[in-house]
Amino acid sequence: MGTLALAVTGGMLNFELSLAHEVFGSVPDAVDVPWYDVTVCGPGPVSVERFRLEPDRGLDRLPYADTVIVPGWADVDRQPPADLVDAVRAAHEAGARVASLCTGAFVLAAAGLLDGRRATTHWAHTEALAERYPRVEVDPDVLYVDNGTVLTSAGKAAAMDLCLHLVRLDHGSAIANAVARRLVVPPHRDGGQAQFVTAPVPVRQDHPLTELLPWAVERLGEPLTVEDLARRARMSSRHLSRHFRAATGTTPLQWLLTQRIRRAQELLEATDDSVDAIAEATGMGTATTLRRHFNRTVGVPPDTYRRTFRARTAPGPGASEVVPDGVTEVDLNPGRRTP
Repeated sequence: MGTLALAVTGGMLNFELSLAHEVFGSVPDAVDVPWYDVTVCGPGPVSVERFRLEPDRGLDRLPYADTVIVPGWADVDRQPPADLVDAVRAAHEAGARVASLCTGAFVLAAAGLLDGRRATTHWAHTEALAERYPRVEVDPDVLYVDNGTVLTSAGKAAAMDLCLHLVRLDHGSAIANAVARRLVVPPHRDGGQAQFVTAPVPVRQDHPLTELLPWAVERLGEPLTVEDLARRARMSSRHLSRHFRAATGTTPLQWLLTQRIRRAQELLEATDDSVDAIAEATGMGTATTLRRHFNRTVGVPPDTYRRTFRARTAPGPGASEVVPDGVTEVDLNPGRRTP
């Protein structure tokens, strides 16, 4: 989906860099859509932890990218290199969407891109980010924050969530799920989910949620309640809520709503079903209810999401993209940043 640049320099974390390259640099099987043209940009050969990296192009190429990814910055007590900070700022000023992974948020903050914006980073460094950059509204309790053209993620696994979120924005939920399946990771978690939970996923076969979650996903069209889930799991509603909070970081009802919104997105992308039919199929009941929850969660009404998604995936110039914090559509081929 256009050009994507990975901004690297000495002192970055290899995990986040490798993760982003794997998500955006490999076309999923059976996906017949234009994929990302990925370039690694840096000041020259650099050391990334134990590895030696040869960038494809210099940092001066960042302003020509549609999306710029800034991986984690290893030493948050040290100021990021000025040439990296300047290049990231120039890319954003040129119109690029800029996303940081983990402590890469310190680079974005140094560039002034987070001033007046809500942002996050790894929970162990949120206090340092807030103290050093008081104009940034640091949220320590979320997986990632999407401000439209500036995005930040929490640490490690949350970087994967943000990358899958970008794929979902660009290509839709079905393709984002295909990428997740190829990487053998769960489908992306919503950005508002808590960074730290007792057990991020049910890891034992005998965990109370191991069978319950897929059972519920297969029945999203039914008017499931917390009592229904508790009855299926053979426990009290209060006990079920504790298990949900520990395993997913959210409540049973919020988890159900998230699954229903995801299913609605898939139906809007892949079918011509009416909003009323999709509301019924996803257990929302009425189109009014679906529109209210969909608009609040996704940022646009269902009809707008369908139009923009299909325009975005249609061949030819002028494809458009949903801006998460509004209902506007933006041209992905504005003609700027031509080398």
